[in-house]
Amino acid sequence: MCVFVLINELMNRLSSFTLFKTNKVMEKIETFPNPATERKYTITHVNPEFTSVCPKTGLPDFGIVTVNYVPDKQCLELKALKYYYFQYRNQGIFYEAITNKILDDLIEACKPFEMEIVTEWKVRGGMTSIIKANYTKSSS
Repeated sequence: MCVFVLINELMNRLSSFTLFKTNKVMEKIETFPNPATERKYTITHVNPEFTSVCPKTGLPDFGIVTVNYVPDKQCLELKALKYYYFQYRNQGIFYEAITNKILDDLIEACKPFEMEIVTEWKVRGGMTSIIKANYTKSSS
């Protein structure tokens, strides 16, 4: 009987996570002026410790987020990017939604020429997943 009470308490605590709230306001992503606007170059940022929560089970998901981009006038500030990622730790959201949400938010923040977000997810149920989302600024 004691084990049942503990499991029930755990399930109640898991249900208090911010599951299914994918439209909440995120931390402002700070930028700084591109120091070499005369040249197109690629910046790569890798976060090997990204965590979120599975919206179906409430269990943690662990992944690697890689951001590749060619900046225009602004570059992403790393400390702000780190805190932006932290906001997903208790958020219930599917892999595909995270990948596309990160892309949308980072495009809005720095308006790059090009950007690719790659999320690589650790083993869950014997499978891994890799999600890629891309953006290219229109030439108009």
